[in-house]
Amino acid sequence: MNGAENKIEVVKKTSRSYPTVLKEIHNAPKQLYVRGKLPEDHSLNFAIVGTRAASEYGKTLAFEIAKELAELGFNIVSGLALGIDTQAHLGALAAKGKTTAVLGSAIDDNSIYPSANLKLVKKIESSGGAVISEYAPGAKSERWYFPERNRIISGLSRGVLVVEAPEKSGALITARAALDQNREVFAIPGSIFSKNSFGANNLIKNGAKMVTGVDDILEELNLSRLKSKKESDKKENLTKEEAAILNIIEKEPVHIDEICKISKMPASKVLPAISVLEINGIIKNIGGGKFVKTIK
Repeated sequence: MNGAENKIEVVKKTSRSYPTVLKEIHNAPKQLYVRGKLPEDHSLNFAIVGTRAASEYGKTLAFEIAKELAELGFNIVSGLALGIDTQAHLGALAAKGKTTAVLGSAIDDNSIYPSANLKLVKKIESSGGAVISEYAPGAKSERWYFPERNRIISGLSRGVLVVEAPEKSGALITARAALDQNREVFAIPGSIFSKNSFGANNLIKNGAKMVTGVDDILEELNLSRLKSKKESDKKENLTKEEAAILNIIEKEPVHIDEICKISKMPASKVLPAISVLEINGIIKNIGGGKFVKTIK
């Protein structure tokens, strides 16, 4: 299939739609081949990368962190590889957010690598995200394309999070490129007995920001206000019953029977309201019928 059939746009470095943030880096691509839609604003681009041979621990973290960041308005950037990259893209899509895949291959259907992710490419495209490469449609993929594309992943992004990476991982090339480009580098700690944790743990040892949750990323980027705004929006949209329940558990965990008693509402009204508050992440069931507030 050729570029026209795949609706591939060529964005030259001289074009107004070429990402300004990418022009800043050394050896920026002369042109990008794009499927889908590049973000108009790249200030909330954030990269999540890691090993193809990811553990369930790593996959879960990549998915959940990407999802939570996408819910806050971040565009998740990754490399479409199997493992951590795939989970990062899927997490963003699960949040109905945007994601950009930077490929180490051409982006026409016949050249996509890995070919197993062609369906994911089409999902990213249809969701309003972008799939990009500096290689022309039909170009034969070479081994060095993959480390080369890593400078684009970091160059597009405000920061790079390494989830899992063994000693010789492409994710570490991305992290090094990020440092050269004055981007922030983050890493998730892992077991010292796991080969997949060697790279991330070593990054932390050498000064990368350790991440145990999204708040660590927001704090380092001075973007904690994004979460505060989201939480404020959630509280503003509460029903009368939900607001009353939230006031009751304002300071400490409260048993559901106590909630019914203090609110003077029947269980038939309290239970649905509690369910909505839980789904929205405003309260949490800590067991034994007790609930605690999770937002300020």
